[in-house]
Amino acid sequence: MKTIKEIYRIGHGPSSSHTMAPRFAAEQFLERHHDAASFEVTLYGSLAATGKGHFTDVAILEVLKPHAQVNIVWQPKIFLPYHPNGMTFKAFDKENKVLEEWTVYSVGGGALEEEGKPSVLPDIYPLTKMTDIMKWCEEKGKTYWEYVLDNENDETLIDHLRNVWAAMKEAVERGLATEGRLPGPLNLARKATQYHIKAMGYQHHTLRNRGLVFSYALAVSEENASGGLIVTAPTCGSCGVLPAVLYHISKSYEFDEMRILRALITAGLIGDIVKTNASISGAEVGCQGEVGVACAMAAGAACQIFGGSVAQIEYACEMALEHHLGMTCDPVCGLVQIPCIERNAFAAARALDANIYSTFSDGRHRVSFDKVVDTMNKTGRDIPYLYRETSEGGLAEDYKQM
Repeated sequence: MKTIKEIYRIGHGPSSSHTMAPRFAAEQFLERHHDAASFEVTLYGSLAATGKGHFTDVAILEVLKPHAQVNIVWQPKIFLPYHPNGMTFKAFDKENKVLEEWTVYSVGGGALEEEGKPSVLPDIYPLTKMTDIMKWCEEKGKTYWEYVLDNENDETLIDHLRNVWAAMKEAVERGLATEGRLPGPLNLARKATQYHIKAMGYQHHTLRNRGLVFSYALAVSEENASGGLIVTAPTCGSCGVLPAVLYHISKSYEFDEMRILRALITAGLIGDIVKTNASISGAEVGCQGEVGVACAMAAGAACQIFGGSVAQIEYACEMALEHHLGMTCDPVCGLVQIPCIERNAFAAARALDANIYSTFSDGRHRVSFDKVVDTMNKTGRDIPYLYRETSEGGLAEDYKQM
């Protein structure tokens, strides 16, 4: 299991797997071939199926086109065996001779992998299952964030998380201050400002709080859909959930910054566990791996902030992910808008509910978080590819029929 820094990447939306990672890949390839006369980039599977809606071509062209001619080839019907989000870069000299051919995969959350090549990042955690980590915490009298700090041993981690928290807050506040339509053919209007204003008008505490959480999640998700600067948590498509929960808590209670940062550490650990033992890629396991995992991260973070035990935190995460099992990834027109934006808002509210439910209990329950992660992984891989970020099934198909 790698550093939790890999869970939190600050960058531009709308997609960590379709926008961020292809840009990173293009930058790496260009670094090796500054003198190339031309480039060809072939996008496969889910990466090609929804790439235009996610600005995949734009991200690649912005990097390569200033240096040479670029040809992008779309192959949505060809799925490479290693991962649905495959891409092949080719560099050519002036005689059209291939200088290098490089196939790389966008595996979720902005991360890149090459088949058969181990990650350059070391595995730093001796325990990678929630049950084992919970047992360690109970034996040591520590909590999840302390387990992370004991193993990361990285003096820059807290500074990184401060930058992450600052970027999250700025995304909420920019989203609340911005009105107008979202880019793309759906012509959707931003809703965050309206929801925020309406929520502020409620005197009823519960309705007010729920409306505010909705507005914060909408704000970040709409920023993401517009290509704004956001934080993967664990992906761009699910980036509104954790910031909405933490922003709401920070505005409603007088918790100091370090308490929020420790909650980010715990949330990062939860996301890291899922990424290691399953997947956070919508193309691989559906939206349950994105919004479902984001909900689990936010539920665990909230439970920790409000003093939950390690068992109650694990229970909150388990419930949050369990109730997203089977959720498909079916973005309409390949855009991270319908149903993605609303899903972020509902998942933020569900995360807070999972926290409340778990703290009413003593933390004991039958189905472990690890079991749900395993089930999510198996369920996701059993879902037909039409419902895993191809924009050909589910809500996307219904919309095309309208």
